[in-house]
Amino acid sequence: MRHIALLIPTLDQIGGAERQVMLLAKEFVRRNWRVTVIALSGTGGDAADEVIAAGVSFHSLEMRKGLADPRGWLRFRRWLRHELPDVVHAHLPHAAWLARWSRLATPMRVLIDSIHSSGTGRIGRKLGYRVSAGMTDEITAVSPAAADAWLSAGLVARQTIKIIPNGIDFEVWKPDPDIRRKVRDELRLTDEFLWLAAGRLETVKDYPTLLRAMAAIPYRSCLVVAGAGTLADELAQYAIELDLGKRVRFLGFVPNVLRWMQAADGFVLSSRWEGLPMAVMEACACARPIVATAVPGTLAILVDDDTGLLAEAGSVSSLAKRMTELMAMPMEARAAMADRARRSVVERFSIESVSNRWESLYQSVLERNPEPLALGSR
Repeated sequence: MRHIALLIPTLDQIGGAERQVMLLAKEFVRRNWRVTVIALSGTGGDAADEVIAAGVSFHSLEMRKGLADPRGWLRFRRWLRHELPDVVHAHLPHAAWLARWSRLATPMRVLIDSIHSSGTGRIGRKLGYRVSAGMTDEITAVSPAAADAWLSAGLVARQTIKIIPNGIDFEVWKPDPDIRRKVRDELRLTDEFLWLAAGRLETVKDYPTLLRAMAAIPYRSCLVVAGAGTLADELAQYAIELDLGKRVRFLGFVPNVLRWMQAADGFVLSSRWEGLPMAVMEACACARPIVATAVPGTLAILVDDDTGLLAEAGSVSSLAKRMTELMAMPMEARAAMADRARRSVVERFSIESVSNRWESLYQSVLERNPEPLALGSR
């Protein structure tokens, strides 16, 4: 049985990359692969329990000081030597660095790392990627926008990067009118328009612009925000300053945002940049009408005035205008737009088709690398 190790910095907080790793892990178990998810830190919490229940092995390196913790490097090296996975697939920079530099001491048969964001980071990240460029067999990106950003920064070579998008399980992510009614009853909503925003509370998501847009919207509406992050306290205070205390609710970290997505009247994303936003794909899958900023990663999913409404990134007036337009649309028009969005993502981003592409890539690299050779001997 072929064995794949999926590396991720943590499963204790779930974002788009983490959800994709979990989904791929479960899909490859279904395809009769042996799958191990390795987190650099944390316990994995409910997310680890979920993948274990699906037949995935979970292992934490328990790194407490990030990549500066030598114990995590030693644990990973011991694990590699004992388990000898056929494929090591790293997601996000810290996991990619751990895998790449570990290859100096521990041979791997196949090493792949995946870029999930258009953000290329600061000089330290850029230097780390450039220096270790020759240590991986394949580099992939979730969208052309993410690839172009890294190409422009000189972190990858055009001839080496491949585009494989995120996938969605459309049997899970789908509309559910009963859930919508139940959640609205829990929130004691009558005719208010319920907006959902989902994503970590960090600068890239530009929640201050979203909060100011909410303050400018004249319609009866409220906003729930699913996510945790370093800006949580600051954003909660800012909502109070904008007199949004009764209209905005911060949910904190939500292990499964599905029921909130099914309950919302509309989904809103105010990001400054994106790779390929999973939350937008999930909103499309749940047939939720969407307002999002017109950043390249989102443009790979939505077509303005057809499958969603797009606003200028960083513009309060533009975001408020598009949100107001969506709320003012007849319900039938909103539903039709949301239905077009769902059909569009079903055609392009099913987990089955995406996993087929991963499996094909794994197989081609395994054929090139029949044995786990030492770095530099290929």
